[in-house]
Amino acid sequence: MLTAIALVIFAYLLGSVPFALVIGKGIYGVDVRDQGSGNIGATNVFRVLGKRAGVLVFACDVLKGFIPVYLSLHLPASLTSNISTIENVQVMAVFVAGAAIAGHTFPIFLKFRGGKGVATGSGTILALMPLLFLVTFVVFWVVLIGTRTVSISSLTAVTGLCILVIGTDQPTPYIDFTFVGAAVIFYAHRSNIRRIRKGEENRVTFPWNRK
Repeated sequence: MLTAIALVIFAYLLGSVPFALVIGKGIYGVDVRDQGSGNIGATNVFRVLGKRAGVLVFACDVLKGFIPVYLSLHLPASLTSNISTIENVQVMAVFVAGAAIAGHTFPIFLKFRGGKGVATGSGTILALMPLLFLVTFVVFWVVLIGTRTVSISSLTAVTGLCILVIGTDQPTPYIDFTFVGAAVIFYAHRSNIRRIRKGEENRVTFPWNRK
């Protein structure tokens, strides 16, 4: 029990680390909260600081979700003697995953005002269901290239993941986690959805779109 609680706390604290601010201020001297959309997610970093900074922040945010969940699934048996069954390990991993996403979305270090949880959520899925992560990652990029809209790509990938976890008969804790996580991500994107409906959502510019 203590191991599970410690992992949940660790996941939340790691998820709360605002890498967009750490990298933005520490390397570029820029507070991304004051520019672009004001969000501390990787998308705003791409927009404000460029590709290299965006990739670095995205990777760090993914790792925030991946590391604690991976640890929870691969702890030595000596540390998980009271979490013996496979189902119990899956439930623990799901709680750890939720804590990591909650940390990013409601970070204790930023007065609970954080990002939208897509990259960190992707990291948790990479640890829980790596094959489904790869499929949804491809879906994300196909939609992004077609629409040039990150929010549409993210919401489409999340919706696709919900279909995949049922279609591939994933464990019940993973299905529940996916649907709850999808609801949280849709709620976090409510302002984006309003802009999409109005045709006002920001679009990314790929090299081949430039004239």
